[in-house]
Amino acid sequence: MTYALWIVQVLLALLFLFSGGAKLVLSPEELLKGPVVLPVLFLRFIGVCEVLGALGLILPGLLRIRPGLTPLAAAGLVIIMIGATVQPDWRRFASGVDNAGGGAPFGVCGLRTPPVDPAMTET
Repeated sequence: MTYALWIVQVLLALLFLFSGGAKLVLSPEELLKGPVVLPVLFLRFIGVCEVLGALGLILPGLLRIRPGLTPLAAAGLVIIMIGATVQPDWRRFASGVDNAGGGAPFGVCGLRTPPVDPAMTET
């Protein structure tokens, strides 16, 4: 069981390390080409949090220094992933096109997407 736990921890850490590292090293133009446009500074902050969370998944258990930090790092990464799932792209809602990331929570819960205020659609 311990081996399986370490394998899962290392795979998740590598995933978040790669994802967070990409957010830190990509140019702002590359970051803005993504499916959901967020401020570059916010994406850099999320990248730092993902890298630190990845290190927090592995290092405390590996070095046997404060292993209680591993669940806290995992909880922080869960919060990041919840934010990534729930964050709607309001411009797509306004145009009538629903994307998987923004519409998934509403579809899973059987709810309708929220109405869009016409003032939000004007640019």
